Amino acid sequence: MKHNLVSTFLFLLLQCIGILAQGPTPAPIPPPTRASAPAPGPPGPTNVTKILEKAGQCSTFIRLLQTTQEISQITSLLNNSNSITIFVPPDNAFLNMKAGTLNSFNDQQKAELIKFHILPQYFSISQFQTASNPVQTQAGGTSNREFPINITTNGTSVNITTGIVNASISNTVYTDSQLAIYQVDKVLLPLQFFVPPAPAPAPPKPKKKDDSLDSDSTSAVSSGAISLVPAIFWAINSNGGFLFILAVFSFVYVSS
Repeated sequence: MKHNLVSTFLFLLLQCIGILAQGPTPAPIPPPTRASAPAPGPPGPTNVTKILEKAGQCSTFIRLLQTTQEISQITSLLNNSNSITIFVPPDNAFLNMKAGTLNSFNDQQKAELIKFHILPQYFSISQFQTASNPVQTQAGGTSNREFPINITTNGTSVNITTGIVNASISNTVYTDSQLAIYQVDKVLLPLQFFVPPAPAPAPPKPKKKDDSLDSDSTSAVSSGAISLVPAIFWAINSNGGFLFILAVFSFVYVSS
């Protein structure tokens, strides 16, 4: 039994020596801290070009947006919280135009053509039912021979009249609370490009001087002078001729 105690003591001593030789137990390594992601900033303006590229078949309209720099104007409007509606003709609509029509437009007309497809307010399909004609576009005036555009509805069908073409909305490309993009089946051609402005009214002609009055006055003076000739001759030949002529000259002198 004494031997067993000695053996147990030696075993425990060896265990303690082994534990002391290993040193203290290292503390667990904490996981690396992750940097917190920055708070998302305000969303930028809607990218109209990417929307049209995704829709497809709008390469001609996209090219006009870029060459006329109207895409920058659209981006600025959206960035300043303005609402707009855009009518986009597909490439086939441009191909169906009379040959050479688009190339006949100068740079200013091409810019006006794009603006003619943009309304300076947001329209949903249902809101076209209450549109007040003529509808204002970014191109400017709505009077005759300028840029008038009229929109009518028939149920869910939306028709657009420019005085040159009659078009319809064929598809909704994109819509939110600020921007609406609709595909139309024809290029919207403004009336001003094809109908010359009305000529300004001609100024009124000056009235001619009535020569009859002058002739009458001249005739009256001439006839009066002629009628005095016999009286003068009579006065000279009569006894009181000298007194009569003196009286006439005196009267003329006082009157003058």
